Amino acid sequence: MGFSEAVRVCLRKYVTFSGRAKRPEYWYFVLFMFLGGLIFGVFDYVLFGGTIETTSTSSEAISSSGPLNSIFNLAVLLPSLAVGWRRMHDTGRSGLFLFFPLIVMVCVGAYLAIWGGLAHLVTGNFGAFFVDGLGGIVAIAALILFILSPLIVLFWLIQPSQPSDNEYGPAA
Repeated sequence: MGFSEAVRVCLRKYVTFSGRAKRPEYWYFVLFMFLGGLIFGVFDYVLFGGTIETTSTSSEAISSSGPLNSIFNLAVLLPSLAVGWRRMHDTGRSGLFLFFPLIVMVCVGAYLAIWGGLAHLVTGNFGAFFVDGLGGIVAIAALILFILSPLIVLFWLIQPSQPSDNEYGPAA
């Protein structure tokens, strides 16, 4: 499957969350979203202006408030979720595994809010955050899981397809 065919398939299956998606289909669509975001970001900058900020380390950042990139991102939001969902199916996992980082983020935030550690982090009082014994240890473990969760999902997405039929559909 080539780049243009993968993009066509993903856009044709705009909100199809059933079935399976091979690695090339998913990663070519991710490349399409990256390139589209880059191109529309440049168009936004050219058409609507923007600012170029230079930091003390001589690095530059371009920011634009144009609508084209936002419209593009909204247009590809559902197809990107659908192809990610189907990619998880292709590796034998439920599509809900795609939301693992979001679930971890909500759980860590809820734990920190209930435990009271969120106030320490927001105010920058890191010493008080780590002093609370077991609560601090659990918070540190949760924050490590929060940092690792996107990498875990990335690992699942790069796994090879299941060669045989699975509960989500036949092997292509």
